[in-house]
Amino acid sequence: MPAEIFVTSLDDVQVLGEISDKPLLSESTPKDILTLDALKFVVLLHKTFNSTRKQLLKNRQDVQKKLDSGESLHFLKETEYIRNDPNWKCNPTHPKLMCRKVEITGPPDAKMIINAFNTDVHTYMTDFEDSCAPTWSNMLYGQVNLFDAIRDKIDFTNESTGKRYKINKDGRRVPVMIVRPRGWHMVDSHITISGEPISASILDFGLFFYHNAKYLISQGLGPFFYLPKMEHWKEARLWNDIFCVAQDCLEIPRGTIKATVLIETLPISYQLDEVLYALREHSSGLNCGRWDYMFSTIKRLRNQKDHILPDRQQVTMTVPFMTNYVKQLIKTCHKRGAHAMGGMAAFIPIKNDPNANAIALEAVKKDKLREVLAGHDGTWIAHPGLLSTALSVFEEHMPTPNQLFIQKDDIVTESMLVDTNIKDGEITMRGLSANIFIGLNYMESWLRGLGCVPINHLMEDAATAEVSRLQLWSWCKHQVKMNDSGKIITADYVCQLIDEEVAKSNSKPGNKYEIAAQALKDELTGKKPLAEFLTDILYPYIATPSNPIDLATLKQ
Repeated sequence: MPAEIFVTSLDDVQVLGEISDKPLLSESTPKDILTLDALKFVVLLHKTFNSTRKQLLKNRQDVQKKLDSGESLHFLKETEYIRNDPNWKCNPTHPKLMCRKVEITGPPDAKMIINAFNTDVHTYMTDFEDSCAPTWSNMLYGQVNLFDAIRDKIDFTNESTGKRYKINKDGRRVPVMIVRPRGWHMVDSHITISGEPISASILDFGLFFYHNAKYLISQGLGPFFYLPKMEHWKEARLWNDIFCVAQDCLEIPRGTIKATVLIETLPISYQLDEVLYALREHSSGLNCGRWDYMFSTIKRLRNQKDHILPDRQQVTMTVPFMTNYVKQLIKTCHKRGAHAMGGMAAFIPIKNDPNANAIALEAVKKDKLREVLAGHDGTWIAHPGLLSTALSVFEEHMPTPNQLFIQKDDIVTESMLVDTNIKDGEITMRGLSANIFIGLNYMESWLRGLGCVPINHLMEDAATAEVSRLQLWSWCKHQVKMNDSGKIITADYVCQLIDEEVAKSNSKPGNKYEIAAQALKDELTGKKPLAEFLTDILYPYIATPSNPIDLATLKQ
């Protein structure tokens, strides 16, 4: 049974129970993380900023209503002064973030942390968000693992294989760690404050920052963060306000924190200058979160039939709206002295098929060549097996630590950011089947606590699965005709295919296919409204707050 925490008195916080599915791989324990002082710090941040967070989430739905009524997204009139002022720049980033040619990502699982630290990348994003299903066990032990990893305390042997896992320094470069907390839309129901769940973003950031900021500073290594899923520049300003208060509370100079914002929603792509301006003291650049950006575009334009996208594999970075978003990001970042990071290579090595593996690596090479020539300062990989391919491309074409000195003069208009006209784009049975298979299998794995899942030689996470979920919904809503068969895609037809897929997979013991399938079908048939995120649908199934702690009365 997952651990629960509660206050036995105003001066005592305990962790009860055992986390049976997480063997103890670190020297530290949850008690070292859920200290009274750390929780007081988190409560302070939550009480100060949660009402703003909730209002900003409401604002997202106001934008959606306008788009549904036929309005378009625009560059903001009220912030023209920020965009038109050529003189302001972001503060210089930390020296350890000047060179970020290849970044690897993964959840804060002990084995994955060690493997990432043992990969010769420049930086490592450890992820509480898209690649990590937010079970209480995953979240709590993620904090424990990071606490010990940065202190070089993780060292364990897998009892079933006898393989030892240890961070291997031996004079080599160890990647610089960047932490991605959960997005503003998420809460963690295992902790409540005045009866409402705590902001997951504030919890993840607050616990990590409180316990590790001063240690990382003493090592010259941070603290550094990635900020996900924002849809308005005021959401970036909220993070900046939290950074300032957090640094003040711990008597750390303002500007010490450095944060990279993932530009992975359509609305915020119209506000890039504003995002950098809001975080200019703390900014370390922007990143092209390509899969979430595709998902957001489908979601926000979901009621506009002229923006329906074709099969997922045809929506590449070379299609108009994706290319224009990249141009806008690189131009803005370099104008303001900030890094412009490229997107994820989701391929994973195909060990049993050398020919297929060679084709996949060639596709990765081509994608990374596109990124470096476009002006990106670095890129992402999901697997160590892609390091050589990605790094060789960036080192050949970007011998300097970055290319901030390259100034772009691309003109990207409002309409270009929503130019979803894809030449020769088709919706096919193959694409429909792929979306059903990916969506169903990822959601089923997520319900079992796995946030990154290899499917068809791609590392699928919540962002990639969201594309499949939204495409299924969009195609059913607009009843599109498939190009290859001429058949109309309806909710009843897709639900039938989902049931057939479940029947093939249901023999696996302990599976969650029925829950995943019902969640998909409820949205497709209109039984339930389309959720903003699949995490909104599935989180209640993995949360176990039978006795959540309420921290409202903790003395500050």
